[in-house]
Amino acid sequence: MAQYVREVMTAGVAAVRPDASLVEAAQLMRAQDIGDVLVAKGDKLIGVLTDRDITLRAVADGVDPLTVSVESVCTPSPVCVGPDDDVDTAVRLMRRHAVRRLPVVLDGCPLGMVSLGDVAEAQSPRSTLAAISRAAPQTWPERPSPGFRPRRLEPPLS
Repeated sequence: MAQYVREVMTAGVAAVRPDASLVEAAQLMRAQDIGDVLVAKGDKLIGVLTDRDITLRAVADGVDPLTVSVESVCTPSPVCVGPDDDVDTAVRLMRRHAVRRLPVVLDGCPLGMVSLGDVAEAQSPRSTLAAISRAAPQTWPERPSPGFRPRRLEPPLS
């Protein structure tokens, strides 16, 4: 069983500058098939931006995603772990701060991410969460095909 964060983390990071637009960040998330990006000034981590941040802190307020910077919407000074921290420490931090992912940093420089799914795969590979984490993402067509009609879901009969 993995003992250290470096053994379970996903190495490498997707990062944007603080002045990048939300559209730039969202396009990077789509291209990388990820739900968050780190916000970095040079090689120093200053925040984390999630797809949920974009939705709830920007789109829901009606702001223009082309003109709003990621720095104004991201979570600043995120909770982080180091590569030599115990996996149990990462789990405790995720639980305490109600987050599913933690940046892995060394001397303020981002090295990767550790997610709840990474931990599940390492510690309980046969668990449901591990299976979900391994599953390939669902792909959706860019646009519905001609003649597409959404199906109305009926409530179950009681």
